[in-house]
Amino acid sequence: MTTVNQFTRKVQAIHEALDIPSNYAHDRKLPLCVEPDKLVDTELDFYQRPQRLTAAAFSAWSAMKAAAAADEVAVFLISAFRDLEYQRGLIEKKLSDGQALAEILRVNAAPGYSEHHTGRAIDVGTANCDALSENFENTTAFQWLTANASIYHFSMSYPRTNVFGIQYEPWHWCFSAEKKQA
Repeated sequence: MTTVNQFTRKVQAIHEALDIPSNYAHDRKLPLCVEPDKLVDTELDFYQRPQRLTAAAFSAWSAMKAAAAADEVAVFLISAFRDLEYQRGLIEKKLSDGQALAEILRVNAAPGYSEHHTGRAIDVGTANCDALSENFENTTAFQWLTANASIYHFSMSYPRTNVFGIQYEPWHWCFSAEKKQA
């Protein structure tokens, strides 16, 4: 079991290694996203990779996916839980490809601040739409999620001009035990 202090120390060490500014979280208004003690296996994602979520988030996702299917709307997982090292690897890969850190951090939250760490965030896809594409906003799946996700305690985390400085992500939805207002 990892304590919040241990988690915070890991985050700080990773940030130092990646040269992420010490004021990153403060400036972005991002909360620390601590990894949960327990996750459950979900269905495989679109790429046939195993995924994990908290039990409550998986239950809500399953109910939401079934309700969408009942309305003849297909949704599927693209991504769910990601640990600190996975998030670090995403950023290191982009850095090695020559991308600037500031630009990377507009697309990917820094390790420790990604909602994916919580086991409650999902990236959602649908047929006939490239994964993780802004075009997702033009799909029936997005329209359905916008109208119905709050019933299942999911909300879109990064709308246009969000306060976190993260690019618009119509595919990224996060579960909260508290019902979100539409």
